[in-house]
Amino acid sequence: MPPFPPLTRRALLTGSALLAGAGLLPRAARAAVGEGTAVRLSAGPARATLAGAGFPDTAVWAYDGRIPGPELRFRQGDTARIAFANGLPEPTTIHWHGLRVPNAMDGVPGPSLPPVPAGGRFDYEFPLKDAGTFWYHPHVNSGVQVAHGLTGAFIVEEREPIRVDRDLLWLLGDWRLTKEAELAGGFGHPMDATHAGRLGNTVTINGAVRDSVPVRAGERVRLRLINAANARVFALDFQGHAPRVIALDGQPVTPHAPPDGKVVLAPGQRADLVIDMEGRPGEGFDVVDGFYPRMAYRLTRLTYSGEAPLRDSPLDSPIALAANPLPEPDLAGPVRQDVVLDGGMHGAMPKSAGPRGPFWALNGVASMGHHHLEPLITVKRGQTQVTAFVNETGWWHPMHLHGFPFRVLSRNGRPAEHREWRDTVLLGPRETAEIAFVAEEAGDWMLHCHVLEHQETGMMAVLRVTA
Repeated sequence: MPPFPPLTRRALLTGSALLAGAGLLPRAARAAVGEGTAVRLSAGPARATLAGAGFPDTAVWAYDGRIPGPELRFRQGDTARIAFANGLPEPTTIHWHGLRVPNAMDGVPGPSLPPVPAGGRFDYEFPLKDAGTFWYHPHVNSGVQVAHGLTGAFIVEEREPIRVDRDLLWLLGDWRLTKEAELAGGFGHPMDATHAGRLGNTVTINGAVRDSVPVRAGERVRLRLINAANARVFALDFQGHAPRVIALDGQPVTPHAPPDGKVVLAPGQRADLVIDMEGRPGEGFDVVDGFYPRMAYRLTRLTYSGEAPLRDSPLDSPIALAANPLPEPDLAGPVRQDVVLDGGMHGAMPKSAGPRGPFWALNGVASMGHHHLEPLITVKRGQTQVTAFVNETGWWHPMHLHGFPFRVLSRNGRPAEHREWRDTVLLGPRETAEIAFVAEEAGDWMLHCHVLEHQETGMMAVLRVTA
């Protein structure tokens, strides 16, 4: 990771907002839409106030000129219709991360559809089978386009939501800025690609550094967290509070306290939390990100208003979410194909590795950012697939599968405590994770590391589902 530029170092290491009067935390811009409503969405150059007061605006790429893009919000059972226009100087697509969509709507250039050219348009349309917290981003030149700001939340509300006082979204971004608050260059640098990826030096919540988030004593908050960073893994400690995890990657899970009190989110992952605000009026509690040793910093601070508590005791209402209609894997006779992750600095790099890669491989096969690949795994539609990811590298890898949420069966040989559904599973150095899913829909589906610099320098493959 490069040295922190002097003017933005404070924003990362202290979480100081550098904002005059933080006031109420603004919601991400929302497009609340429903059945029969078409959403117009465009991508193009824009400028955004990322680092805060005292810094210049940053030249970015944005959806509808906003960082993050508009929060698209539907209800389960709706049909999403998005009329997309590409105002970028290069081709792009939109991938609807975590949503079960038809293969032609998955936003992957080549296997599902051609890229949308500069100045071009494309209409996305798909049914919304699952409620939950999802997000959208490009799948062309991803390491550059996501790092420039092309991210947004996609929320599918339950038909019968749980009772909370507020439903909040924190889309977490990570930016590598110069001292003039411009995006630093060096995209695809081998140092990033062979190590932890493009880690930034300025972390934002909904597109800005936030000094504080106002809360009220006695209220119950549903907090939707999305990690939209290229490479940064978060481990959030909500000091003075006891968050309960109710969903992971958009899929309901038995409510539980996060392990060791820290909510760990790798790139691409999401978590829905329920937090009862049990502090007293006028108090404040830090939210600290401590994933990287010796690099902990304050992300923000939960600041209690001086108002009287909303209620004297926590809300007496269930917080478990209804399950989504996912097909349960049949473990009696699954198809099995394990995937070995290799490469990177201190690993066995592909023999063809040069100054620009490939630096990573899956089962010894390296891609180079393009999506026209021979299948690594082939399975028939309707079959259950079991895969063990075996990380033989010294680095962290969030492995993301398009099209099919999967059960996490075990980690490092031990049964997974919650057998959660996920679409992105994080593997630490030398770790393993075993997953299972039903191959519902035919087509070529991408499997890749969501550290985007790893994805684009070898760590991407195709899962082919035949009819």
